[in-house]
Amino acid sequence: MTVLLRDALLADHEAIVALNAAEVRHTSAMDRPRLGELAALAGRHRVAIVDGRVAAFLLAMLDHVAYANDNYAWFAARYERFVYVDRVVVGADWQGRRLGSLLYEDLFAWASAQAIPCVVCEFNLVPPNEPSRAFHARHGFAEVGRQWLGAKQVSMQLAVPG
Repeated sequence: MTVLLRDALLADHEAIVALNAAEVRHTSAMDRPRLGELAALAGRHRVAIVDGRVAAFLLAMLDHVAYANDNYAWFAARYERFVYVDRVVVGADWQGRRLGSLLYEDLFAWASAQAIPCVVCEFNLVPPNEPSRAFHARHGFAEVGRQWLGAKQVSMQLAVPG
């Protein structure tokens, strides 16, 4: 299997929205207009291409952008410089093939080259998202806080690139 990592293109948006919709129970809903808004704010928006298809994507925001998101705001209130992983999604047909790990390795290398001191994200504790917890633990993330958003509790995570 040959994997190509590259910046996401407008032509990828339909596939990205479809991947996100298939995994919406682990992330938040995103239609094409919302993806356009998020992509415009993103500091890093990458896709993994396998057999000519978008198989996975990562969308991340840098610090100090006008992103109205409670989790992003939590990190912005506590850290001066960071890159916030808004979502990383791997299509069901491609799970277990290290695509998420490749996207994270790519993000960590980029953050290190940009002298960004931390990569931050969150995952659900209530309802639990055990695959995300295990994935992030493998990539060196540690909990730095928790917060409730309505009926959902999230674990705020931080990792140091490099």
